[in-house]
Amino acid sequence: MSSSQQAPLSITIPKEVFDLPVHEIRRGYRSDVYFWRAKRALEASNRHRDATMQVFQKQHAVVCGIEEALAILTVGIGHYQDANRAFVLFDQHIEQKRKIRALYGGDPEQLRQALDERKRIETALDEEWVSESGRVRVRSLRDGDTAEPRETVLLIEGPLAEFVHLETLYLGVLARRTRIATNVAEVARAANGKPVFFFPARFDHWAVQGGDGYAASIGGATAVSTDAQGEWWGMKGGGTIPHCLIAACEGSTVEATQAFADAFPDTRLVALVDFENDCVRTSLEVAQAMGDKLWGVRLDTSETLTDVSLAHMPDADCQTGVTTALVRNVRQALDYAGFSNVHIVVSGGFDAAKIARFESEQVPTDAYGVGSAFMKGSCDFTADVVKVDGRPMSKIGRAFRDNDRLIERVL
Repeated sequence: MSSSQQAPLSITIPKEVFDLPVHEIRRGYRSDVYFWRAKRALEASNRHRDATMQVFQKQHAVVCGIEEALAILTVGIGHYQDANRAFVLFDQHIEQKRKIRALYGGDPEQLRQALDERKRIETALDEEWVSESGRVRVRSLRDGDTAEPRETVLLIEGPLAEFVHLETLYLGVLARRTRIATNVAEVARAANGKPVFFFPARFDHWAVQGGDGYAASIGGATAVSTDAQGEWWGMKGGGTIPHCLIAACEGSTVEATQAFADAFPDTRLVALVDFENDCVRTSLEVAQAMGDKLWGVRLDTSETLTDVSLAHMPDADCQTGVTTALVRNVRQALDYAGFSNVHIVVSGGFDAAKIARFESEQVPTDAYGVGSAFMKGSCDFTADVVKVDGRPMSKIGRAFRDNDRLIERVL
């Protein structure tokens, strides 16, 4: 049975998970202004034309963001009964949000009243909104599907005036989520089945963590570093001991590891062992002190430093950061001391190419922590009207391209 013959598929993630700014979506507040103006122009001129919007991107990619895009369409397709009244209400809504932010930490009663007023405004906006999602047909690939360059990943068909203002939002979602999922998938392939930890939270804005963590899970990440990154797919953040905890323990990695183990006895114990730039000695000290409690050690040597155990090597100047030789030294020392059960996690400057080199050389790593490499590149999406009222209509070079891999979706 072809994809087009399958039963329609509902959104697989409840739309409330995405924490969408519903009123801002409907008003076009977060859309490029010209799309919002296009909607208003179509409404004002009574041009109620059905259109087919075609979405694609230009490289090999792991598609992600489809479910979020569908949630945006679900809440955002439609129009206001009384647009002028709705615009006044929306301006009040934005102003009320500012007032509420100013009241945090102030008078609790004033804050409660402000929150009640926001609820009143939002209810009035909801009453003005007429959803038209039932008049729009959507077909799409699924999150996690691979896409070829210029392959159609999403088709939206229905009254153009009801959804034209949403293009900025769903394209932006698809671009970011697909970029993350594609980058993670590349790293996961290079890691050859070993766990990949998603550690880029410190390299980007906090507000993107939920969607980025979901995209990472689609790409094949094993763990995330913040609870927010795991919210959409039921995961909690994980991580090892930070350098700041070691510093607070007078530079003693053993004391920091013990303090961590005492505070979190049910958490897998992984010691960070590069604080003194002597990973071999520190790994042995922690292993001896913690015994069977220790699951692993993490090597995170700065890319500007050469570990003490490598200083004697003829090419020591080239042995900066976490190198194959450093990992082998730590593994050999642990095994010789009877700690072959202790795993080695590496991080700091790792990307798909470096991981692939480690794997090809059979370096004894057990897991990889990766950060900024997941943020690289772009996966830009494009949307074009390719049909109007069922007839071909598009700018030159953007003709309709159907895709039998697309499945019918229910908004």
